[in-house]
Amino acid sequence: MRSSIALRTAIAAATLFLAAGCATSGGGEPTVPTSIQTIEYYPYQVKGYQSTFPRRTVLVLLPSDEREFPSSNGSDHAPLDGRPAIGVVVNQEGDVVQRLYSNQLGPTIQKAIAGAAQEAGMTAEIADYADYTPDKAKNIDYVIATIIKRCWVSKRRGADNRDGEAWTTAADFSLDVLVFKPPYKIPFWQDALQSAYNDPPVGSFGLGPEDETGIYDEPGEVLSVALTRGVASIFERQDFRTLVKQDEVRH
Repeated sequence: MRSSIALRTAIAAATLFLAAGCATSGGGEPTVPTSIQTIEYYPYQVKGYQSTFPRRTVLVLLPSDEREFPSSNGSDHAPLDGRPAIGVVVNQEGDVVQRLYSNQLGPTIQKAIAGAAQEAGMTAEIADYADYTPDKAKNIDYVIATIIKRCWVSKRRGADNRDGEAWTTAADFSLDVLVFKPPYKIPFWQDALQSAYNDPPVGSFGLGPEDETGIYDEPGEVLSVALTRGVASIFERQDFRTLVKQDEVRH
């Protein structure tokens, strides 16, 4: 009788232990590892637009984060401790094995736009607010307001090659850009700009995907390239440059 009671007690204890374990892991679902990535602007990586604009003063507003996320590559886009989600790492079976986060995107992209404007030949200042208010832009030639529409990176493991594991990384970045000329509230120029970058670049060496090797180690670096190209494309636009050159600025 004592052995029977001891056995039932042991089974009950084991059941409670397993139940506690399931509750801790969120109903039995394993916790996906996370990684904090560095997203930054790469100065002078994009060539050709440097010093092509007149020396005008621009005020860069804090970008608004209104991102659209891909339907695949993981459904969880919630921030982690205030850090925005920026991508995922996916295994050969298509499962998310790591979620990627970064510091706040607004200040990063704002500084990137200011840096690109400086490269273009303009004088850039940054604001601590996002909404365009003409009264706050006195003695400023132009105000740049932006909306972040896409900032996402996916790193996928493909079929192994002769050197071992093969990975490809794809980054998407897009911005809605509105340039105002104070005190007017109608945009002086606007456009929706998109940038994508793949690592390794598709067909970069004339080889098959299984034989190509990525340039960057971290997915955050690949997203940084897409961000850099997207921001630089603001000042690569010939129509924007022409408008500024033909514009007679008066304060």
